[in-house]
Amino acid sequence: MASMANVLGLIFANMHEQTLPELTKARAMASVPFGSKYRLIDFPLSGMVNSGITQVGIITKTNYYSLMNHLGMGSEWDLARKTGGLHILPPYGRENAGMYRGRLEALAGAAEFIHESNCEYVVMTDSNVVTNMDIKPMVDFHEKNGADITCVYGTGFYIPERAQTQTVLCVDENNTVYDVLARPSIGGEMNIALNIYVMRRKFLEELIRESECRSLYSFETDILQHKLHDFKIMGYKYNKYYEVIDSMKTYYKATMDMMNREISHEMFSLDTPIYTKVRDVAPAKYGIDCSVKNSLIADGCIIEGTVENSVLFRGVKVGKGAIVKNSIVMHGAVIEEKASFIDAIADKSVTITKNRTITGSVDFPVYISKGGVV
Repeated sequence: MASMANVLGLIFANMHEQTLPELTKARAMASVPFGSKYRLIDFPLSGMVNSGITQVGIITKTNYYSLMNHLGMGSEWDLARKTGGLHILPPYGRENAGMYRGRLEALAGAAEFIHESNCEYVVMTDSNVVTNMDIKPMVDFHEKNGADITCVYGTGFYIPERAQTQTVLCVDENNTVYDVLARPSIGGEMNIALNIYVMRRKFLEELIRESECRSLYSFETDILQHKLHDFKIMGYKYNKYYEVIDSMKTYYKATMDMMNREISHEMFSLDTPIYTKVRDVAPAKYGIDCSVKNSLIADGCIIEGTVENSVLFRGVKVGKGAIVKNSIVMHGAVIEEKASFIDAIADKSVTITKNRTITGSVDFPVYISKGGVV
């Protein structure tokens, strides 16, 4: 069995931002707030740490200031170390490297870091999958099967519109990947790649060198598809809860899922907690006449109205007579007296003024951008 101390973790902070432009206009995908006090990066990063990985690189591209502020030195994840630990890897990290077009070019920019890690295995993942994942069984599966590349996938029903942002894997009874479909216009029950991959470090370095020579940049197209029959590519089926955040609808759905008790207990297990940046904020304050049901309420909130089936981030204020239902309200937002906010998403520092009513739907939640006043 592989030692997890000999595994390097790589997280791509900016992948798939075009699928969530409202929330990633001024922040990296990895920095998108989720679940009352977390950021999306907390989930893959915590999964790596809980699995015993002690060296993690965060590959960034743009809008990564808030991400750096959130991660700091990595203390909350026990990654503030003299050896190994947490490393932010921005673009232009080496000579002749610049803004990358795809995963392979991003890896080329981090090639020196990957080589100097001297780890045996590399696990790389995007930051838009919400799950509480144990990495060790994946590495053991990869080693046991002698795979060149192990692709982690989950099964689910996808409509054609959503499948166009996904990579579909065809896997046989021996867990061998025999076909790869990039953004197919099909629907139904499919094996969806979660963009989590396991490889030996030396094999990955060879891929990077060859890709640079041939000006290749897409891992899915240039490697998984075009090299399918040259390498031993295996599929590892992931059976626990996950949600791929690839639209406002899936972001909203994943957030609402956190209020399902069974899913919540799986996601926020005491044995494998999700770590995040700790803030010294007073506990939430509940007014005498307030009503709060089936909601996630962060520290620092002041609630004097009604909150149902909603997620409130730190410092949110809900005035007297105000109603918040089936909604996501981010840091520092204010819902003033007698306002209604239903089936909607409010970004940071939004203000919904007195007597205003904002109503969306489960399929099309209304979004109010950062700092907006309605």
